Amino acid sequence: MTSTFTPTFCSRFGVAVLLAALADFFFYGQPAGITVLLFAIVIAGAVVAVHPAALNSTRPWLKPAVLFVALLPLAENVSPLSVAVALAALVVFALSLAGRLRHGVARIAGQIALFLLAAPLRLIGDFFRWRRTVRRLGGRRIRLTAVIVWVMPVTLGAVFLLLFGAANPVIDYWLSLIDLMKLLDLIQLARIVFWLFVLASVWALLRPRLPRFRPRLPRLTPPAAVAAPTAAKSATTIEDIVFGKAAILRALIVFNALFALQTALDAAYLWGGVALPDGLSYAAYAHRGAYPLIATALLAAGFVLAALRPGSETSGDPLIRRLVYAWVAQNIVLVISSILRLDLYIGVYALTYWRIAAFVWMGLVAAGLALIIARIALRKSNEWLFSANLLTLSATLYACSFINFAALIANFNVDHSLEMSGSGTPLDTEYLRSFGAVALPALDRYYMHQTGHLTTWVVDLQMADDYLAEQKQWRAWSFRGWRLVKVLDKRGPLVLPPAEQPLLPAIPSTPDR
Repeated sequence: MTSTFTPTFCSRFGVAVLLAALADFFFYGQPAGITVLLFAIVIAGAVVAVHPAALNSTRPWLKPAVLFVALLPLAENVSPLSVAVALAALVVFALSLAGRLRHGVARIAGQIALFLLAAPLRLIGDFFRWRRTVRRLGGRRIRLTAVIVWVMPVTLGAVFLLLFGAANPVIDYWLSLIDLMKLLDLIQLARIVFWLFVLASVWALLRPRLPRFRPRLPRLTPPAAVAAPTAAKSATTIEDIVFGKAAILRALIVFNALFALQTALDAAYLWGGVALPDGLSYAAYAHRGAYPLIATALLAAGFVLAALRPGSETSGDPLIRRLVYAWVAQNIVLVISSILRLDLYIGVYALTYWRIAAFVWMGLVAAGLALIIARIALRKSNEWLFSANLLTLSATLYACSFINFAALIANFNVDHSLEMSGSGTPLDTEYLRSFGAVALPALDRYYMHQTGHLTTWVVDLQMADDYLAEQKQWRAWSFRGWRLVKVLDKRGPLVLPPAEQPLLPAIPSTPDR
């Protein structure tokens, strides 16, 4: 802790207060839109301002350029996913400028997690450090007595002022202009909490630090443990028998046979057209196995990682390696089968957010299994495997932040509904309306097909009007919202249905929305 901590603390705290004021102007009581991207850019500029020497490198543009690419999803649409991507990018950017970013994707992921865990208390901890530094250096600091000493003068001064107001009409007029209730209205608890949250969050980025853990001292081995080597040796022998090379070899043979049976059944029933047992539909067969098979693949991946640890006896056995390759390949086929099962089920029961998430999850599992084969073939470490999976996950989430899943679901369900295609389930209009105005273009096509003209309902009109009114505020602008506004502005004349006409059916889809 150096003497430069005090001016650094004061200057950075001033920057944090300015950023909190800007956040109040951007967000408090306002819709979230382009302002989130602007605020992230301003925070990045503030981080650069408090670490000016960090950009004195051969390629000073590289880090800001990478950060800008990570912030691009905020321009497309503000969602929990795009905000999470931007937050992780800002944390990495701040740590890199502070010279605290480690090498390796796995280590960086751990740093991000530690940073987010410690961020809420960073400002409080630094405040007490600042007070201790000021006390040690003999500087001026705010004492409790310095505050208490003002209680009596302020109280008596207020009493005298009230007495003067009663005696002097001019002072009484001035006092009447003060609306105490309005002043109290300005003090809003929610706003105070908002400011404190922003201050704590921004401060953590302006002064990025990670929690330090004290290394634990090695325990002294008790004499009893030294005196009983026979028991330890016996336990080790049992472990070698249960999880040794012979056991793993037999397990892989059994597992390959079981998985081959499951793959053969899927090939027969899902793709071969073999008739199912009585009372079992193809949709039920597909849905029943989609999620358990993914759990099976994950369990298999854990077994492979445990059985073929780098440097272990089993990892160097050629026969075990071939059996592992065959088993992991069968797991990949199993995941592909799960994806096809889910696709068959969606063809009958429509698309939902959870089913899209299942598609993404299954794809990640398949990629993870392929990376396991790569790790074994290339003789890489488990850390390499973890880093590769993190990169795959990060790239997937980044790409997903540009996809309008609500519009995708609405268009798919309308196109594959019973009313539009003659098969499938009736359209669940209430579920589509829960997406907001983004579902209106799909609903318009549905109404046009049903009635021959652009019939809509009062709830749809109100939803469109509210969305257009919100988009007129510059804070709410996003590229996705701008495109939707252009579509809504081009809508033709709307025809309201007769009052006595019943609502179109809104049959709910299956529960896993």
